[in-house]
Amino acid sequence: MPAATVDAHDPRWTETGRRWTERVAGALADLASRDGADPVVVEHIGSTAVPGLAAKPIIDLQVRTTPLPSEAALAGALGPLGFSIERGARPDSPGVYRDNPRPGADPDPEKYRKRLLTRPGVGAEPPVILHVRRLDSPFAAYVVAFRDWLRAVPTEAAAYEATKRSLAARHADADDYDDYTRDKTAFLDAAQARMERWLAERAASVGVLQG
Repeated sequence: MPAATVDAHDPRWTETGRRWTERVAGALADLASRDGADPVVVEHIGSTAVPGLAAKPIIDLQVRTTPLPSEAALAGALGPLGFSIERGARPDSPGVYRDNPRPGADPDPEKYRKRLLTRPGVGAEPPVILHVRRLDSPFAAYVVAFRDWLRAVPTEAAAYEATKRSLAARHADADDYDDYTRDKTAFLDAAQARMERWLAERAASVGVLQG
């Protein structure tokens, strides 16, 4: 996909994410019904899943299941919805065939394998990017935690938005957003300790309530 601008938050993104989550879950229902298969979890992730946060007008969804479905199985199930397998703009495009482990995470390379599918925007409907990861993927857990952190801490969401706007302006003339994606890593690395403190505090408060 070509580079896109960072737009002010559109409240319709929430409903669009919910609708596509349901459509993808329905299309992948057969995967969840296989003997011995783990459940299929479909989630709206990324900036469009954070109310009030400016974002590239692209809906990011995540599928978590094990084993990782084949490209043929995904094409057969999701092709009728307009999705196609993404090959990336470059051989080393980040997040296409595998995710990069976050600092301190389990480094097992098998857990970071993934599939990436895209659906172009149609009319007023924004494009959709579908990240298919293993159920035990540490990166899958990370992106959900990051989404929830931004939802809960408006000051962090504002800092992330400022970073994204700056990077989008820097890479405005790019043919793809690989470099934009890589440059965001600096913010993610700097923010990780703050996010982990928030996660620990949330877990402690839940433990107190349950106790």
